[in-house]
Amino acid sequence: MNIDVKSLLNQFTDKHILVVGDVMLDKYIWGSVDRISPEAPVPVVHVEKTNHHSGGAANVARNICGLGGNVTLIGLTGTDDSGKLLKSILAEDEGISCQLLSEDGRQTTVKTRIMAQGQQVVRLDRENNSTPIPATVEALKQVISNSLDTSDGVILQDYNKGVFTIDLIQWIMDQSRGKSIPVYVDPKKRHFSTFAGARLFKPNLSEFFSNVDDETDFETAGEFFRSKNGFELLLITLGEKGMSLFSEDELFQIATKAREVHDVSGAGDTVIATFALSDVCGSDPGESARLSNLAAGRVCEEVGVIPIDKDSLMEIVNHHHV
Repeated sequence: MNIDVKSLLNQFTDKHILVVGDVMLDKYIWGSVDRISPEAPVPVVHVEKTNHHSGGAANVARNICGLGGNVTLIGLTGTDDSGKLLKSILAEDEGISCQLLSEDGRQTTVKTRIMAQGQQVVRLDRENNSTPIPATVEALKQVISNSLDTSDGVILQDYNKGVFTIDLIQWIMDQSRGKSIPVYVDPKKRHFSTFAGARLFKPNLSEFFSNVDDETDFETAGEFFRSKNGFELLLITLGEKGMSLFSEDELFQIATKAREVHDVSGAGDTVIATFALSDVCGSDPGESARLSNLAAGRVCEEVGVIPIDKDSLMEIVNHHHV
């Protein structure tokens, strides 16, 4: 890479990213397994500890904060105990400015991961992906509007948990365009065309092919899709095969840089957070993608959803001598 990463990290501290999306509570139940249940062919997990972290769009905000950027997080929870716990966890994170709205009757999304011997045994999801009521959508617009003028970029993080109505997406895109603020989108198999005009659109391969003909040649399909929707950049993550970045002039194929993969959870959050910060600092898109790839590779070396930070990013950059 041609980026001076130390210099870039210093620039991150002057940037402010607005993250809007589906927030959730990550619950971890840690234990050990030494036998199979006599009742069914499943492991018996002896529970040793339980902890909670902020997840979903909140994990994107944690990544930005870890890299030294300034971040405002806007999302939606229920009024349940899980929503209150999520808010209390985020309130303790001094680097994240939160504007989490609550809606009566909504169930806060909780992902419970049962972990044993350093591996995920099973994940339990409790969620409500119903559309917010009109009053909630208007309240979201108000808090977003209050934050836009001080933002250098906007990340829209969609996990299909209900926050992003077509109306809200179109409104955010219009407002951002009017203020010349770049928008970076992490989608979830729907509303793809509604995000038209985004600076960066980042589906994974499955999400991409859910919206295009999988019989089409990948490179042809990618460039057609980017051009058709007016995305300046299309970044398709390919799991262990790395990522492909489509721009108007060039296609970059970027190989995975993880030294040892323990857990891929949260890697996509790290990619979009790192890319957005690098991009608003004026880095070349190909270099931003390569740096994001390194950051994602680093967090995959940890067990659980662990955000990137300055030290761990510099460590893997130095390891690969880039």
